[in-house]
Parts: sequence; C-alpha cells; structure tokens
Amino acid sequence: MALPTYGTMAVDWEQRVDFDRLRRERLARAKALLAKSSMGALLCFDMNNVRYITATHIGTWAQDKNSRFTLLPQNDEPIMWDFGSAAKHHRLHCSWLGERSRAGIPLLRGAMSPEMGRAEDVAKKIRIELEMRGLHKEPLGVDIIEPPILFALQREGITVVDGQQIMSDARVIKTQDEITLLNMSTMMVDAAYHDLYCAMKPGMRENQAVGLMSKVLYDLGSEYVEAVNAISGERCNPHPHVFSDRVLRPGDPVYYDVLHSYMGYRTCYYRCFSIGYASRAMVDAYKRCRDYLDAAISLIQPGRTTAEIASVWPKATEFGFPDEEAAFALQFGHGIGLAIWEKPVISRLVSLEHSHEIKPGMVFALETFWPAKDGWSAARIEEEIVVTETGHEVITRFPAEKLLVAGAAYVTVDGPLETLRESEAPPNEQVVKMVEASAKKEGKKSPKPRRAKG
Repeated sequence: MALPTYGTMAVDWEQRVDFDRLRRERLARAKALLAKSSMGALLCFDMNNVRYITATHIGTWAQDKNSRFTLLPQNDEPIMWDFGSAAKHHRLHCSWLGERSRAGIPLLRGAMSPEMGRAEDVAKKIRIELEMRGLHKEPLGVDIIEPPILFALQREGITVVDGQQIMSDARVIKTQDEITLLNMSTMMVDAAYHDLYCAMKPGMRENQAVGLMSKVLYDLGSEYVEAVNAISGERCNPHPHVFSDRVLRPGDPVYYDVLHSYMGYRTCYYRCFSIGYASRAMVDAYKRCRDYLDAAISLIQPGRTTAEIASVWPKATEFGFPDEEAAFALQFGHGIGLAIWEKPVISRLVSLEHSHEIKPGMVFALETFWPAKDGWSAARIEEEIVVTETGHEVITRFPAEKLLVAGAAYVTVDGPLETLRESEAPPNEQVVKMVEASAKKEGKKSPKPRRAKG
C-alpha cells in the first residue's frame, strides 16, 4: 500500500483531499459520541476541537488564547463564537456555518479583568442556547476553560462536566482525508530534512538549522511551524527539548524534532545525525535506539495493544532514570492529528496497566531515545505510522535506518577520512614504538599509551 501524496492545490482533473467530506465526517464523529453520552451539549475552547467541529481557523496566533468557542448541542448543529470580524468572514465564506457564526469574546486569558463582565457574558450566551433547546438542565461537557467562566456557568445553574474525553475519543480514528493530510504534512518535513542534511556543517548554529527548516516548511505550504527542536553535542544527554544558539562541531551528535501543521494536521518527526564523523559510542547508541523503535513498529497492527508495544521498550532504570515518570516521553508513542499528542498514549508509565487496542485508522508517532556510553552523546529517532486494515504504513520517509553523517568533506593524503572515528584518535604503531624507544633511552619504564575515549 502507498498512501497518496497530492499537490497542495485544488484541481478539476484529479480527486484530491475532499474538504467537504472531511468537514462532514469529523462533525459526524463528534455528534455520534455526544449522542451516546449523558451530556446535553459540548462547549469547546480548545482550538483543535473548535477546528474539528466547525472547520474554522483564524491563524495560529490564537492557538493559545482560549478566545474562540463553539457549542455543539445534542441533535443540532454547532454554534461558533469568534472575534467579530472573523465571525463575519465565517458567515460570508463558511456556508456550513452561516448565521451560526457569531461575535463573542471571553477573557483573553485574564487580559479582560473581572469587572468587565466577559465571563458572565459567555455564560449567558451558552445558557440561552441551551434553554432554547431544553438542554439547560443536562450536564454540559467542557474541554478546557478559564475558572471565571466555569464559575459563571455554574451561577447560571449549569452543571459542568469533563467533555474533553468525548473529543479525544472522536479524534482517535482518522478519516481518509485526515490520513492524506497527515501524509502530506510529513512529506514537507521529508523535504526540510533533505535541505538541512545538505547544509549541516561545523559552524552552523542550532538556531540557524531551525530557521532553515522553518523556511522550507513555510515555502511548501505549512500554516504553522510550532517548533523545530535542535539538540546537539553535550546538550543531547539529557534531552532538554528546546533549541539554543550552540555551534555544531566535528563529531557532534545532533537530533531534531519537527512539529508543524498543514491544514491543521501535525507532525512529530525526529531525525538524528552526526557532524563530519561519528564515534563508535554514538553508532552503538543509534543502533540500540533504532532497534527499540523497529521492535515497536513491528507490533503496529490491528488487534495488538499499546501494552505490547510499551513492553518491548527498556525500563527507565536501564538508561539512567529512577522511574518511568522521570523518563516520560523518551520511549514514547502517541496518536497524532490536529494535535501533537492524541489518544492513545504509549508509555511504560501508563500503558502496561491501562492498555488500548490498536485499530485501523489510528495514526501513531513512535519515538525512542538511547544515551551513549561516552556519557554525553545520545540518539533520538521517530517515525509516524498509519494503521491499515492488514498492518501498517510508515509515512515518514527521510532515511533513518542507519546513522547519517552530515558535512563529511574531509580528505587526507590517503583518501577520504573515515566517518567512523574518534575525536581523539588512538596512537598508531609507530607512535607506540617511539614512546617505548624514548623510555628505554632514558632508562625508564615505558608508559602505557593512552587510548581514545568512547
């Protein structure tokens, strides 16, 4: 099986992503789970849930502001409240919303102070809609919410319960179009890694690598580069999860994690390299890391469980951590879609006792880590996998079966410099004899030649 990778434009001569179908099928999943619940309606502030239900988007500047919200009542269509001009734009251009797109502003994460009454205004809007449908006495599911709005809803006589699980469950199985968009999103990162590999050399800074990859992604059509974590040298162990301005040096390990969004669909995509050459310790760490990843990938098929996958990964104590919480997210798996982390999570911390069955339509990111014996190098690799009816398909295609060496352009009088070498080479036979002869001449015991570390 080969999942399709289309161009990013709409055309009349080829059936590509069907966005009408994408909107219908996502909303249908949310409605179906809401119908099975005891809740009268769902109130969502999480931008990913808002997009899933309403197929609206106003830019990633709003991603962390909790300032857009939608109400999905039982047996009815969603109502969307947004920034006034955006709400008008939705009415004009989002025919599936029409007059159900309305202006409404909550607290701007506290920027609107309590006496301005924004929390009460939101709560009143919700109560009116629920009363109109006879749902005001039913529990209201909410995903994420600012405390003043929660308290205002309660003062309106509304019972607030956890609605995040309904939305998380709705997003577990991806539709055909979601899988296509996830595949196209990884295609963009494939290309960014290629350009990065060609550019990496001693003297490049981590932040320069971030800029290079971000440009490639935006040029290809990314709507949001959330992060390019660039980790090099001694920063690799322990993993800090954030890039810096550190300069790459010969022999450095370096790994990256690319998190970006295409039409809302994310990537979580690690690759690991060595600059100029690699030490034996780093090669060994990479192989161990890859083996753990491949063991997990081999178990991705319908009917298997997340516990089976987690059980093939090493215990935290085997790679330098006191417990599974301390090592969380180093040997890790997670669903991926409109959010970086979606159900089900795969980790020894939770999966052995709380397992989930793997089903067709799930899309996973699996990521592993292994520290090198030298005490400072480490390997980090990740693949994204679609669960098919009969097995799985890996959609991250930039090569990672073996450790890649970037910027290896060193040539000696004997030919190209070996890419498997130590920063401090062991003494050759002539040097050993020289030391021995010198010691004999001075009448001293010959010292044992110092060997390179690693």
